[in-house]
Amino acid sequence: MSVKRLQNFINNEFVDPASGRWFEDLEPATSLTIAEVPDSDERDVILAVNAAETAFPGWSRTSQSERGSILRRIADLIDAHLEELALLESDDTGKPIALARRLDIPRSASNFRFFGSAIETFASEAHPMADGTLNYTLRQPVGVVGCISPWNLPLYLFSWKIAPALAAGCTVVAKPSELTPLTANRLAELCAEAGLPAGVLNIVHGYGSTVGAAISTNPAVKAISFTGGTTTGWAIASATATSFKKLALEMGGKNPVLIFADADYDEALSTTLQSSFRNQGEICLCGSRIYVESSLYERFKADFVARTAALRVGDPREASTDLGAVISAGHFDKVMGYIDLAHGEGGKVLTGGEAVKLTGRCADGWFIRPTIIEGLSLECRTNQEEIFGPVVTIAPFETEEEALDLANGTPYGLAVTIWTNDLKRAHRLASQLVFGTVWVNCWMLRDLRVPFGGAKASGLGREGGLEALKFFTEPKNVTIKI
Repeated sequence: MSVKRLQNFINNEFVDPASGRWFEDLEPATSLTIAEVPDSDERDVILAVNAAETAFPGWSRTSQSERGSILRRIADLIDAHLEELALLESDDTGKPIALARRLDIPRSASNFRFFGSAIETFASEAHPMADGTLNYTLRQPVGVVGCISPWNLPLYLFSWKIAPALAAGCTVVAKPSELTPLTANRLAELCAEAGLPAGVLNIVHGYGSTVGAAISTNPAVKAISFTGGTTTGWAIASATATSFKKLALEMGGKNPVLIFADADYDEALSTTLQSSFRNQGEICLCGSRIYVESSLYERFKADFVARTAALRVGDPREASTDLGAVISAGHFDKVMGYIDLAHGEGGKVLTGGEAVKLTGRCADGWFIRPTIIEGLSLECRTNQEEIFGPVVTIAPFETEEEALDLANGTPYGLAVTIWTNDLKRAHRLASQLVFGTVWVNCWMLRDLRVPFGGAKASGLGREGGLEALKFFTEPKNVTIKI
């Protein structure tokens, strides 16, 4: 396998890092080196910020229709390179290529296409007064912004941040995860091909402690959009507290699934299987705490365990694979450590709970069998801390009030799923659950127009739809006395 040496993308040119150093990008399914990633630092960030500052006046004055047209061309190029991008994403993350082909890459194109069109209908407000005075609101791009994205849905979430920032007229300094840089590198090439002007999008590779920190604290960067762990989000918030930057922080989750006895059983079962283990459980929206009404519990548990045990862990490149590899050796150790912890806390593993050793190409990859654990209290660490892997807990509940307390009983508040055919119950619970997203009888249905984000330790601010365009713009009121 050839190993590609990546470069930073600054001012529409690919350039080596100032340090002259690179580090390895390892394929999770094989543990082999598939790329060398720039070990960038503050010097590279300064170059990128300078390019973005220079480009900002021209880009911000570009018409909304022209910006939208360029973004839609980027979307078309992503569509045209679907297979190539899906393979890059699968190799870089360990996820099944079928999932990347079906979800990650099409959604990335949709992000550019949606915001490319949304900016053309992004309207301002007018407030006429009784004496004839007119107030109107201008929404102007904030300037240079930093976009920092995670490793689990690399192009999906990278584009989720970049697209609205560019649409709004901002220029961007972006950092993809150091673990999954391949599709961001290819996106840079496609953006240049689509005609995005020099300096409008700059991509600096490297570690969060160097590149991420330098982007966050650079005084010329006026806003930070971050998706990742709560600890890192806290560090960004702390580092920027005195600089008054705008922040959108989408962080961790410990998402509950509430299944009532009146639910559509087959649909609840099959969807909960997906919400537990899709992408190896490495999605912030996965449901990792499953609570089932006691009268249904034993039946659901038996069927859920059987369906989980039948999932195929295998080579991500094979169409029959349900779960691929987890992202890294370190993350493998973390997830396995939580399974050991669950044993120590009194949990019973109903299925899984072990590493999977494959043969052939993936003999040295990081694979974990999907795991269901029973018998743990809400207060234990396994139920309180984000594992971010193919591990879920399951427990019964007696009453609606107990289900509500269990769901709300962690520091996180990202997403929750309710399964019930009682419409009054659904509305009642939705109003009392402290989460940014409440799904009723579904999971992972995402409308790009709606606000997205978390409550409590799961986030600060909202992304998506008009909320994203508002985040990357500054409102200015103009009052004219007539």
